Amino acid sequence: MKILKSIAVPLLILALSSCSKYLEKAPLDSINTSNFFKTEADAVAAINGAYQPLQWPKLYNLRMWTTDIWAGNSLVGAGGGTDGIETQDIANFVTATDNAAALDIWRGPSPGILRCNLVLKNVPAIEMDETKKKRILGEAYFLRAHYYFILEQLFGDVPLITDPVSAEDNLRPSRTSRAEVIDLVINDLKQAIELLPASYTGSDIGRATKGAAAGMLAKVYLSLGNFAETLKYCQQVNGLGYRLNLDYSDNFNPSTKNSPESLFEIQYVGKTSYSFWNNENQASWVSTFTGPRNADFVAGGYGWNQPTAEFAGLYEADDNRKDKTILYVGCPSYDGKEYQASYSSTGYNVRKFLVQKSVSPDYDTNPANWPVLRYADVLLMEAEAYCELNQLEPAIEPLNKVRVRAGLQPVAVSNQDELRKTIRKERRIELAFEGSHWFDLVRYDNGQYAQQFLHGIGRSNFAPKHLLLPIPQKEIDANPNLTQNLGY
Repeated sequence: MKILKSIAVPLLILALSSCSKYLEKAPLDSINTSNFFKTEADAVAAINGAYQPLQWPKLYNLRMWTTDIWAGNSLVGAGGGTDGIETQDIANFVTATDNAAALDIWRGPSPGILRCNLVLKNVPAIEMDETKKKRILGEAYFLRAHYYFILEQLFGDVPLITDPVSAEDNLRPSRTSRAEVIDLVINDLKQAIELLPASYTGSDIGRATKGAAAGMLAKVYLSLGNFAETLKYCQQVNGLGYRLNLDYSDNFNPSTKNSPESLFEIQYVGKTSYSFWNNENQASWVSTFTGPRNADFVAGGYGWNQPTAEFAGLYEADDNRKDKTILYVGCPSYDGKEYQASYSSTGYNVRKFLVQKSVSPDYDTNPANWPVLRYADVLLMEAEAYCELNQLEPAIEPLNKVRVRAGLQPVAVSNQDELRKTIRKERRIELAFEGSHWFDLVRYDNGQYAQQFLHGIGRSNFAPKHLLLPIPQKEIDANPNLTQNLGY
């Protein structure tokens, strides 16, 4: 199959007018396409633009964290009725090909992929500091892999776009097999590991690092059931100096961003001149959206993402993560306010990401980052890989590091099946509402676990076709070379 060569340098120029954590960029009308990709500053501006789509609502500012609702940890909640109907439909497994969330996620990575391709095409020829050039190329490889990994997991086969050239190429690409897509992801991440530094200082903190690339590659191999390679890259991360925060809440606190536990976070700065609803907005939506409705706990408070009673019942008695993750009747007060069951249709709300009004006084001022990959996740991947390789003794150590931080007793070695159940439960609790549980469900036992689990919690509409989202009909109408996923 021919791989599509993408176009549109002007789209990159539009992208570079947006605000970014890393660089104050020139306004749109000062950027000239005839002299771009000439200087080191151009290279830095271009890679900054490649990060931005991760911040947008089509990905981590909304759609990626709502996957926990699909996965049964929570309900949409919100204002009831048709509020969030696109997420309700996916979670109830009545998804149609006109679903707005599926369309968002299909389109969300495309600008980022384009920008990465432009960097990889043009930056090598720029005369600039070679160390910085290597870093920028490593960032582009990491980000392109990240965008494609999202698409591959949620849609399967997707068009593979790798090189920006001319408008003469095929502009109506067919879908590339997910095996080819995942090969690109793996190769890009290996390149990123070679090129990226282990850490940054100053205003560059938060960029992709060697540890972020190694941790993401471990996750890719875990999704493929390649546990030996998963283990290899988890151990590479272990050698880079990451550690668990003493306080679980520090992973979500805007005053402790990019902590020693963080491998990669989506960066936000809070209030900017852009509208809250614009892509260029630099405020995180999650506190505004998940704060209890009509409770005045946080600025906004739209009441989304209400945990279920089934999820709340998973916690062991001494697990200190419960009071740091969910709000429930009798829980510790939040910012001096007592929680009431009437704030939610389930009797629970998410506490984990709430930001007090003293820090974010308005609905559009939240500066908290979004945690994409944490060291706790890597430890649990390591434990799972050892367990699936039937090496039970070494699986216990990384598992217990996570449990002990939560105030729980270490677990002892059991048989493989029991240890597997313990690790899966631990992942669900430790990473709750961070957008991981859906991706775990669809990879466990090659997707067979998902049906058993979802039917068991009353999501009886789930069928194997729902392991993937439908290809949006709008995209098929615009490009008849696209085919639909089976069953839609």
